[in-house]
This record gives sequence, structure tokens and C-alpha cells, in this order.
Amino acid sequence: YSSKIHNRSDHLDAVQGAKGAKEAGEAGESTMSATVKKTRKKLMQREFAEAAAKKQAKEAANGAGKISKKLTDQAEDLMGRLAEMLKEFCEDHPIGMIIAVAILIVVLVLSGALTSCSALGSGINSGTVATSFTAEDDDIRQVEADYVALETVLQNKVDSIETDHPGYDEYNYSLSEISHNPFELAALLTVLYEDYTPSEVQSKLQTIFDYQYTLTSTEVVEIRTRTETRWHYVTHYRDEERTGYRLVNGRLESYTYTVSVPYEVYESYEVEVEYEYKILNTTLTNNGISAAVSALNLTQDQMERYTLLLETRGNKPDIFGDNVYANPGVSEEYERYAVPGEYLTDQQFSNMHREAEKYLGYPYVWGGSSPGTSFDCSGFVSYVINNCGNGWNYGRLTANGWKNATARVAASDVKPGDLVFFQGTYNTAGASHVGIVVDPVNKIMIHCGNPIQYASYDTPYWRAHAYCYGRIQ
Repeated sequence: YSSKIHNRSDHLDAVQGAKGAKEAGEAGESTMSATVKKTRKKLMQREFAEAAAKKQAKEAANGAGKISKKLTDQAEDLMGRLAEMLKEFCEDHPIGMIIAVAILIVVLVLSGALTSCSALGSGINSGTVATSFTAEDDDIRQVEADYVALETVLQNKVDSIETDHPGYDEYNYSLSEISHNPFELAALLTVLYEDYTPSEVQSKLQTIFDYQYTLTSTEVVEIRTRTETRWHYVTHYRDEERTGYRLVNGRLESYTYTVSVPYEVYESYEVEVEYEYKILNTTLTNNGISAAVSALNLTQDQMERYTLLLETRGNKPDIFGDNVYANPGVSEEYERYAVPGEYLTDQQFSNMHREAEKYLGYPYVWGGSSPGTSFDCSGFVSYVINNCGNGWNYGRLTANGWKNATARVAASDVKPGDLVFFQGTYNTAGASHVGIVVDPVNKIMIHCGNPIQYASYDTPYWRAHAYCYGRIQ
């Protein structure tokens, strides 16, 4: 404001200077400085703008209605009369005036305190909304079910690859887990829609799904050679004895002779031939709902809200029940589990355990398979086994891939370092989750939940999904 007045003063000085010069006859109108004209023009434009702004403000104030104006006028009249009465009272009762001022101060202090409390309450309420899922619980759960239905369709599509694409000599699969963190989905929809209903977000669910999952099937044709058996007729000869007759000294005598008789045999033979060997490679990539968050170009405020909702779980931590990916957490009891020392005397297990513990607290990331990307359950087990120093190199396997690569072990024979498998933790055939057994007596595993953690697999949830045990060969 002070800058505005200063500039206005400069303009006025310039104009006044120009005016004085004109009156003194120092220059005619025709020789008036261009700078002075320019300055005067700017001043006039500024004054016009200020006048227009004042007029607009006045009209806006009048737009509040006649009632407001009437109340204001009445208040001003009342204040004028109170001021006059107060003046007369002070002249007649100076001590009473002091008491009145003290009472006024107390009232003002209390009023300020109440105002502050009101503002605080407003802030608390605002903060609660910012950290909460604002949709109805039933709607949140229904939307989650709708998204799971999309995942079920995808799983069925993967399961029917060989039926839908017959005639290939080989089918190869590289499949990420089909699953998601329901809190991520609810948080994203909250920042996009706030109080949403299932019907409002159906098209967006498909958009998010398409960003999260990528399913591709690629045909590869190789020219190979193989030995084939063919059949043909081959002519062979055999000797047969025949009887003939001839005249000897006028007498007819018989004799025998041998003839070679041809015959055909249908025989097989082998030949090397080239042929097309057809391979169908199917890859399913789970980019996570974070891929949709990135692709949808959220504003900075939306991203901050999204992060906050994840941290608070929308103030509804139990809304998705016992979903292992929704409520993983780190059990305080097993955050740093003391593996019995006698187990660590097994060098093979000790190597695995040392490598696995490096990543405690790493978050669950779909498709992750290294410290740089973090891990999913099978990615974590694959990395530990391949990098623990035991000389193993199995590559990157899925949970079911690890089940197929290991030997079955009876529950009574499980030892540290064996793998424990679960089924049905998400919609897929075979093993869907895998962990490394660290204490078979107390049934403790280290696995990639969210985050990587120690956990008891003797809980109602894991018992309900128990599958089998495997030993690395």
C-alpha cells in the first residue's frame, strides 16, 4: 500500500511540474515533454481504475441486501447513542468507568478465547476429513469387490491361454501376482471423487486397472530339425524250389530247380527334416496402483492427500477385514525375531537368514525382485535364494514356480530354510504366497507381506490358506 502511494505521489509531482512549466511559459502545449504526457496518461488510467474498483466494491456491498444495510445503519446509530451515554456516565461516575473498562477487557479476552477454540475445532474437523475416506463404508467395499472382479476376469484369461491359443509346441509364462492394496485404490478414488459411489467410478476403475496390469502374448517361431519316421515298399528276393520235367533216353523224368522270387516289404526309415517350432510367451506385469497414480497427473495437493490417506488408512484400518495386503503391518512381537542359535549352525540356513534380514522393513511392491525396486513375496524369496552365497541360481520364479522347483516336505519334517507355501491369498491356481521358515517349532517365517517382516504362520489367516512345504535341492 505504501508503495502505491509513493508511486502516485511521483506521478502527481511530475504532472505538477509540467503544469508549472506551462504557466511560466517555459514551453508551449506543442512542445510539452512526451514524458509528461505519458505520466499524465498513466495517472488518469490509474485514477479511472481506482474509481471503477471502488464503484464495483460498493455495488457488491449493496448486493448483500437491504437487510444488511439496515442493520449496519441501526448499529451505527446505536453506537452513536451509546457513545453519548457513555460520555455522560463518565463525567458523573469516574470510578464506575474504571470498573466498566475492566469488565470490557475480560469480555474481550473470553471472546478471543472462544474464537480461538472455534478455529481450533474447525481445524481439527478439517484435519479429520483430510485423513479420512469420505465415501460410505459399504460403497468403499463394493468398489473394492468390483475391482477384484476385474482381477478375476484377468486371472481367468491367464488360465485359459492354452485353450484360447491352441497348437503351440511350448507355452512359457512370466506372471506377476494379480493383487493390489485396497487402501491404495480407496485413497486414489477419494482424492479424485471424494464421496464416491460404485456407479460413479466404474469407468475410472477400468482406467486404473489398465494402468496397473499389462498382459501380452507373443508368438515366437523357431526353425528346428527333427528325426521323422517314413514308410515305403522295398523289393526283396527269396529262393524257391520248383519241380520240372524233362525227357531222358525217351523217358519223362522230374527234377527240382531254384528260382529267385521277388516280393515287397513295407519298411520304415528315418530322415532329418526342418520344421517350425511355435512358442507362445505370455507375460503379465503388475505395475501396481502407483502406476495409475503417476499416469493420472495428480496435483501436488492431491498427492499430499493421497500419501496422508495411506498413512492413516483413511481412519478406517479394519474396513477390508483380514486381507493380508490391506492390513499387513509389522507384528511388534516379531519385528526383530531372535532365531534360535542352534538353527544358525546350519551354514546353508545361516546364509539365507543373513541375506533375508537385510531387507526387513522393505515395502511390498508388485513384481519387485531386487533391493532397488523392493520386492513382492516371490521376488523376495528368489533374490534371497539366488544371492545368499549357497551357489543356487534358480532365476526369478513365482510362488507356484518355487513350489514346483522344490521337493515336498512333511509338516513334521520341516527345518529352517524350507519354504512354506499358501494358496488362495489371491485368485490364482496353485501357490499364491511363499515365505522362508526360520523357526519350525514356533512356526515363524520371514516373508514379504507389507513390509518384509517376521510373522507367525500359525494364525487363523495363514492356517486357512496353508498349502505345503518345499525344500530347495
